[in-house]
Amino acid sequence: MVKTSLNKKTSILAKNITAGYGDDPAIRNINLEIPKGKIFGLIGLNGAGKTTFIKTVLDLLKADKGSILTDGEVVYLPEKFEPPAFLSGYEFLRFALSFYNKSASDDDIKDNAGQLALQLEALSRRCNTYSKGMKQKIGLMSAFMSPAPVIILDEPMSGLDPLARACVKDKILECRKAGRTVFLSSHILADMDEICDTIAVIDQGVVKFTGTPKALKKQGKEDYLERAFLSIIK
Repeated sequence: MVKTSLNKKTSILAKNITAGYGDDPAIRNINLEIPKGKIFGLIGLNGAGKTTFIKTVLDLLKADKGSILTDGEVVYLPEKFEPPAFLSGYEFLRFALSFYNKSASDDDIKDNAGQLALQLEALSRRCNTYSKGMKQKIGLMSAFMSPAPVIILDEPMSGLDPLARACVKDKILECRKAGRTVFLSSHILADMDEICDTIAVIDQGVVKFTGTPKALKKQGKEDYLERAFLSIIK
């Protein structure tokens, strides 16, 4: 699989990607272009191929066919994120940022924790004392605090309450304003409708739609993105 730089308008370009874990491909002939400085959402049912495609973008899974072009560094938060149990929140974040040769002061970390509604006292505690939602927040903090121009988030709202979800959406919008690209998958389609510039629908390993949330609702003749999505995959 080829990886190289792209033009000024594109962060990720997938051409004819077929990949899987055996003789039966999980994704087939995927063609997607993720614009730079935009929010791109990938939606589909469980097992539709979302995570498989993300793994091919990250080169964690070799494509059987096709090529992927990426631009610049990428930071990735998986769906099932577990920070190192023996590290405190402060220690984990500094460890994560060290991969990008970036440092962070206590004040920087506290400020970012406040933006994601993570209790400041938790930063000094080991991550094995964290709830699922707190682990998700510390993982999201590491992604947003990194200098990577491309952020890939697999189910970023997993385990989060409504306040934290609102905070995460605000941070994602801030990233777009700063010119960063955010590529996310989520089952919470109301969130995707609210923040995504472009979405793609994947069903049984095949992309069935690419366009704006508004265009999907128009094509599906529905007022809500979830209903429009279901109409597309029938």
